[in-house]
Amino acid sequence: MNKKKIILAAGVVLVLAVAGFWIFGKKNAQGKVDFVTEKVTRGNISNSITATGTIEPVTEVEVGTQVSGIIDKIYIDYNSVVKQGEVIAEMDKVTLLSDLQSAQATYNGAKAEYDYQKKLYTRNKALHEKQLISETDYEQSVYDYERAKSTYEQTQAALAKAERNLSYATITSPINGIVTSKDVEEGQTVASGFETPTLFTIAADLTKMQVVADVDEADIAGIKDSARVTFTVDAYPDDVFEGKVYQIRLGSVNSSSSSSTSTSSETVVTYEVVITADNPDLKLKPRLTANVTIYTDTRDNVITVPNKALRFTPEKQLVGNKTITDCEGAHKVWTMDANGFTAHPVKIGLSDGSHTEILEGLSEGTPIVTETVLKGFENNANADEMAGGERSPFMPGPPGGDKKKQK
Repeated sequence: MNKKKIILAAGVVLVLAVAGFWIFGKKNAQGKVDFVTEKVTRGNISNSITATGTIEPVTEVEVGTQVSGIIDKIYIDYNSVVKQGEVIAEMDKVTLLSDLQSAQATYNGAKAEYDYQKKLYTRNKALHEKQLISETDYEQSVYDYERAKSTYEQTQAALAKAERNLSYATITSPINGIVTSKDVEEGQTVASGFETPTLFTIAADLTKMQVVADVDEADIAGIKDSARVTFTVDAYPDDVFEGKVYQIRLGSVNSSSSSSTSTSSETVVTYEVVITADNPDLKLKPRLTANVTIYTDTRDNVITVPNKALRFTPEKQLVGNKTITDCEGAHKVWTMDANGFTAHPVKIGLSDGSHTEILEGLSEGTPIVTETVLKGFENNANADEMAGGERSPFMPGPPGGDKKKQK
């Protein structure tokens, strides 16, 4: 009886061991192991940084006035196309004309006095040379002449100023362009004091735009002049616009950023990078926000492999009877044939996060193994580890504690 119990107990243990093997082991009766291969291809690899900027016209002029007064007439509106020298507005000229007339009258009187004193001085000078008038009379004529000359020159300058102020009342466009801003209306009073008031803003050519992007100080070193740039705007989310780096401004901009959950703040240093872009269809409007990608390094038409191919390593428990022929090297990829897996050392170059440039060790068209696919292991907690990945820390492991991942 004891012998039967022993045999029965041994059978139970054997059954449990077999069940545990299929539940927690490396494969089950329905499991299948596949190895995905891809051919080595040629492609473009690039590194880039992202930033946010504002679209602006390349040339934009603020038109103001240097005299105070009332805006009498406005001849343009938003989006008006203007030519250089074209009259775009006029100010009330009544006061300015009065000032000009007053200056003209003062100038005329000063000129008459100057002409009289000049003739008197010339005559007295000749008489003085012949000693026909006293020294006192001659000195008085010199004094009167110099004083009249000074007054005449002052009134001459005042008249020129009055004429210039009157010309300022007629406001003309300084460039060929389009009106992007109008800040005044007819009848509005403008005061020209320490700062010239802005009446209009005119952009020279909206078919040529620029993006002024704020680049973080950690990324600025990688940006070069004429570097390729792509950017998008929210107005046209499906369109990708092209540009080039035109200027890296040396002046930095300091801004403070603070967390909403704390009172601490830190200073963020950015640099302005100017990017030129063509705008033939006028889709890009001034002041649009641009999401910018600046390419810091690019490799065109190079041999590339998926990054996961560089991470792949065949696991002995998955390859079955196939051989594994490893090699030395910091980076390697694997090929597969009917007999097994063979490692090939490679020298890598630039990586964009999904693909990596291969400098040496592979030729185009070579099939390489990129990953392991386990089918029928859905209930196996070790499936990720068997495929060469990491098991989720939230997934319950097999009995017997944690097991180290095989290398």
